[in-house]
Amino acid sequence: MLRHEFQPGKLIAGLFLTVTGIAYAGDAGDAWDTPWFAVIPLVAGGLCLAGMAGLLAGAIRRHRGRSGTPDRADAPNGTDPIAPTAPNAPADGTPDSPTAPPRHR
Repeated sequence: MLRHEFQPGKLIAGLFLTVTGIAYAGDAGDAWDTPWFAVIPLVAGGLCLAGMAGLLAGAIRRHRGRSGTPDRADAPNGTDPIAPTAPNAPADGTPDSPTAPPRHR
């Protein structure tokens, strides 16, 4: 399974929208009575919390990015510091000999 970055804003928004759906599903199934206006504070409050969580997570991600991995623009000769390189490859990215086949990255 491929790893992806954690996005707490989407999690919070999904939880609040799921709770809203469950509230109306319970009302439709006669398990309880949900007023029609209950969706407004649930959805609006959930989206506000999700937005704040997303902004906070983005700020943390940007702050860690400055001190963490090197930026692609700072790499010498326009090379990508994050891309994998072939073993025993020259540092400047040139082929070993003029007749060597091109390397695929």
